[in-house]
Amino acid sequence: MHRYPMKLTPHISETVWGGDRLVKEYGIDPRGRANCAEAWVLSAHPNGSSIVQNGAYAGMGLSELYANFPILVKLIDAQDDLSIQVHPRDTDSVLLPGEAGKTECWYILDAKPGAKLYLGFKRAITRDEFARAIEEQTLTDHVRAFEVHAGEFYFIPAGTLHAIGRGVLLAEVQQNSDTTYRVYDYGRLQNGAPRQLHVEQALAVTDLAPYKPSRKTRIECEYFSVEEWRGDYAGSAGESFVSLLVLDHAGDCTLFCAGMELPVGRGDSVLIPAGAGAFRVAGSCWGLTARAN
Repeated sequence: MHRYPMKLTPHISETVWGGDRLVKEYGIDPRGRANCAEAWVLSAHPNGSSIVQNGAYAGMGLSELYANFPILVKLIDAQDDLSIQVHPRDTDSVLLPGEAGKTECWYILDAKPGAKLYLGFKRAITRDEFARAIEEQTLTDHVRAFEVHAGEFYFIPAGTLHAIGRGVLLAEVQQNSDTTYRVYDYGRLQNGAPRQLHVEQALAVTDLAPYKPSRKTRIECEYFSVEEWRGDYAGSAGESFVSLLVLDHAGDCTLFCAGMELPVGRGDSVLIPAGAGAFRVAGSCWGLTARAN
């Protein structure tokens, strides 16, 4: 396999809650869609693969190159509230064949005044109380809200009930999974019908204890490591690949790796494969790097 930095074109996901900030501010191409809720900027998932832009693999989907890629990286624009939902663990018995658990983390890029995340419960509740709150549509009375600001990290272990509130723009690093159990969606309709809920699965996997926030400058868990960088940045892709996501830049910004010079700018996602060796980003750049653990 050729080991060189691959600039990626994202897979675009349009939903009822998405906005247009990724198009206007990050140059993400919605290809004629009404909104751009999620840009899967590094994805080898069968539900939406990133496409290689440059080099020997130009035009190929990342899923064609990697059958079992461990993480997925997204940009998310919540123009409206996301549904209250939960993701399973790898070990949960409700998973269907081929599905995986989903632990994730969020890095807040921007938040309108008063914008919130919803994470876990205000107090420990029982499974019966959880089920009753879903049935009576009073779940929002039990879920804990956190007002958020740009530059904050939030770690969301699988099993944590959660939702992104309206007015939040964020980057997400997660296990390579698209399994979501939705329990409340504010009565919204999609194509004239309520969106599907997954109550029994959610009751089986949700952690009923209060959520404890962990606001750090770096996230380290059993699945991935994520850190923020600013200015000139150097690293190495040895045993693990490196995902490089440029969030902003002032002036020219260039990635040097494997004998290549690759200009990068706001919204660009680059996969540096394992074994590609040392790399350096030169310029007034700001972004995130992620690796598999």
